[in-house]
Amino acid sequence: MVLDATANCEAPVTRERLFGWHAALFPTGYSGLSKIKVAGWRDDASGPMQVVSGAIGRQRVHFEAPPAQRLEAETSRFLDWLHSTSREPPLLKAGLGHLWFVTLHPFDDGNGRIARAIGDLLLARADGSPQRFYSLSAQIQRERKAYYDILERTQKRSMDVTEWLAWFFDTLHRAVDQAQHTLDAVLAKARFWQHWAATPLNERQVKLLNRLLDGFEGKLTSSKWGSIAKCSPDTALRDINDLLARGVLRKSNAGGRSTSYELNPDCP
Repeated sequence: MVLDATANCEAPVTRERLFGWHAALFPTGYSGLSKIKVAGWRDDASGPMQVVSGAIGRQRVHFEAPPAQRLEAETSRFLDWLHSTSREPPLLKAGLGHLWFVTLHPFDDGNGRIARAIGDLLLARADGSPQRFYSLSAQIQRERKAYYDILERTQKRSMDVTEWLAWFFDTLHRAVDQAQHTLDAVLAKARFWQHWAATPLNERQVKLLNRLLDGFEGKLTSSKWGSIAKCSPDTALRDINDLLARGVLRKSNAGGRSTSYELNPDCP
């Protein structure tokens, strides 16, 4: 769904396209154990659409969506605005589009995911490129508590969108920073292996070096090496001493009863 939204960001967002996304999310017609209306607007047959949390008898209503009978008109207004040449700068439009759709809450389930896809589609249009090097959806997932909090505050108050847009742009900034961090790690790993490409290393050494490059948690000792590589302590020590001699590893300065090892920061 998200790939369709971004790769085909310039294609019109129609009811049929939204219904297709919804059907892709719920191919069995069920959300968990509950049968839902798929590829069609909700009908509120079971009562008003509410976002609720808490145990039965102590539920808290975070938000109540507009009545179902208003959806046809409201979604038409939304889609017209989405395709119009509006006064809002493209990034503002991405934040507003996300908020407007999730506030309409037009489906029985999946509204948040589709709202995030619409936001990503509008960001792709703003960037002028369908290729994504960052993911706002992934960042929102990492910060979902703050996301639900800001949504509730915005929807329950006067619908002044200033605080929402400020949060949206801050989160977008963090998404770009996260992508930069990931890209830096990938490039550093590529440079490392490019430098050592001609060095004969065994499978155990390659495996453990990749673990270190990916961010090994804790201290790497010879016993941990043997456990991860599934080899004897003597073999682990030979592997390590070989890498120490080549300058790939060095002994860590961190204290402890056991000697630990880390990548040599002086090597590429």
